[in-house]
Amino acid sequence: MARQVRRGGPAPAGYGGPGGPGPSAPPYGVPQQPSYVDGRGYGAPGGDHGYDNGYNTGQVYGRQAGGPGDGYARGSHPAPNWGRRIKLTAITLVTVFLVTTVATYFWADSKLNREVDLSKVIDRPEKGEGTNYLIVGSDSREGMSAEQKKKLHTGSAAGKRTDSMMILHTGSNGSTLISLPRDSNVEIPSFKGSDSGKVYPATGRQVKLNAAYAEDGPELLVRTVEFNTGLHIDHYVEIGFAGFANIVDAVGGVEIDIPQDIKDTKSGADLKKGKQTLNGQESLAFVRTRYALAGSDLDRTKNQQKFLAALAHQVATPSTVLNPFKLYPTMGAGLDSLIVDEDMSLFDLARMFWAMKGVSGGDGTSMNMPISGSSGGNLIWDKAKVKQLVTQLNNDEKVTVKGD
Repeated sequence: MARQVRRGGPAPAGYGGPGGPGPSAPPYGVPQQPSYVDGRGYGAPGGDHGYDNGYNTGQVYGRQAGGPGDGYARGSHPAPNWGRRIKLTAITLVTVFLVTTVATYFWADSKLNREVDLSKVIDRPEKGEGTNYLIVGSDSREGMSAEQKKKLHTGSAAGKRTDSMMILHTGSNGSTLISLPRDSNVEIPSFKGSDSGKVYPATGRQVKLNAAYAEDGPELLVRTVEFNTGLHIDHYVEIGFAGFANIVDAVGGVEIDIPQDIKDTKSGADLKKGKQTLNGQESLAFVRTRYALAGSDLDRTKNQQKFLAALAHQVATPSTVLNPFKLYPTMGAGLDSLIVDEDMSLFDLARMFWAMKGVSGGDGTSMNMPISGSSGGNLIWDKAKVKQLVTQLNNDEKVTVKGD
């Protein structure tokens, strides 16, 4: 039924009407308000004797309070879809991570200096189980300014020689790091010239191990190590003076326990006994120190092993790996200064550092090549122990041989 507006009729008793206390008519009385009638309202039979329900509940606009769409009338918005937002955020983060990882890999791979061609090495022993790295520290001053040479106490010798040599074996029985003293007495075998391609016959020459590198570079050094040990070298890694110091500085220094007071004017070392953090300059002086140590070259190689393992441990810590402000400078400093063989991949390099970290953490063995004596200033290897050591490495067995 349509609503009717009733504007006439008597005022309610008690105000302005007959018997009421106030005036009986306008303009003194209160104007009567219209009553809204829809069959149930005020004045209708069976009504509620008041304003109709539609007015009281908001149905005057045709919508019940709390009914469908009431929220829009109050100016609110739909609830956000948090599940969808979280999913999109996760997809974005994973995409950014993958793109960054791939870009970093190609950037790092492009920095590797793959200059050593092991295919030039002739008459090689059979490959054994596990992987063998020949790690060389050279005294290369390439790219160093006169100021840097003075600061690092490197001198200005032309060319480059091996300052330290180590074999790192990785396999299923942990890692073994073996120092090869540069004064080791070895025989130069027949070899193919790395540049000329000419084959030089063996003459039985006995020289110090570092002479092989000085004569024809990395390829002859690998050939000489393989010939005198019977161990197949899978990968070659070399780093010069400046690169070594730069890596140490990039990781913020390396903490190491110095075994004794060291003062060596030749290497520039001036260190006190005890645990301390060395910067690049101090680290280079420490690993090069020779004349301040009672055991000369053998003690020096032990210090080199100790330091390189500590450096690998520092590089592989979360504070370096998860911090881009440390990781990228460290990778840049290291990769720019490393010289590796042509088949070396970033994964091979990472496995090498991880194995060295394992050695420093006790998951492996570090030793010198077994020595039986010396002759004319050259250190003579213990042939029986060396043969046993090489057999254990080739079979990837736990190393039981003790070095000096």
